[in-house]
Amino acid sequence: MKPIAIFRHLATEGPGYFATFLEAHSLAWRLFATDRGEPVPTRAEEFAGLVFMGGPMSVNDPLPWIAEECTLIRDAVAHDIPVLGHCLGSQLMSRALGGSVFPNPQKEIGWSCVVADDTPTTRRWLGEATDDLLASDGSAVVFQWHGETFTLPEGSERLFSNAFCANQMFALGPHLGMQCHVEMTEPMIAEWCQCWNDETAGLASLPVSVQTPEVMQAQAATQMPAMRRLADRLYTHWIAGLKP
Repeated sequence: MKPIAIFRHLATEGPGYFATFLEAHSLAWRLFATDRGEPVPTRAEEFAGLVFMGGPMSVNDPLPWIAEECTLIRDAVAHDIPVLGHCLGSQLMSRALGGSVFPNPQKEIGWSCVVADDTPTTRRWLGEATDDLLASDGSAVVFQWHGETFTLPEGSERLFSNAFCANQMFALGPHLGMQCHVEMTEPMIAEWCQCWNDETAGLASLPVSVQTPEVMQAQAATQMPAMRRLADRLYTHWIAGLKP
């Protein structure tokens, strides 16, 4: 099988647990580090799937690789090659497919509940048996670190939402965009927390959607196993669509 292309936009926002998942399934992947100036490929058909990680920039910033990645996403969708987006990656997918990206009403930083939409598409991605994934109210806990959000691309369906950000996850055929960060590891959370002061500097007071570094790291050990199960289910469905 051809390798999976993973696009990194900041050195500290690598594939994390997703890379561990791929290696456990003996799937080859190749990292494209735009933070190091690596060029964006022009043909999606060179890869089994495309994965876009997060980053502190906005898709509305005048960075040349943003347009190049959006073009590559459209090429992948045209050839039915699965695309997976994490946070900024999901915003790139929305932008590439005709949606809009804009500031969310409030930042979300830390562990947060998201609620699954009870639809056939959600059940297809999560499976019919979700007792190990969702609470009785249909919620799951994920990790967040974002200040922007997106509209759903035409033809896509929302999978998860919450009170702070209406569109937490969407699917379009074999493609999945996630505003949240299910790829996190505990070392990644600790590293990101070093940027917390800069990230919250403009806030007059902390909204309930923003946790302190101490709370985020204290909750990591208890929240991570459930998020791993959710990530495994989503990633397993996604790799089923990979092109040989």
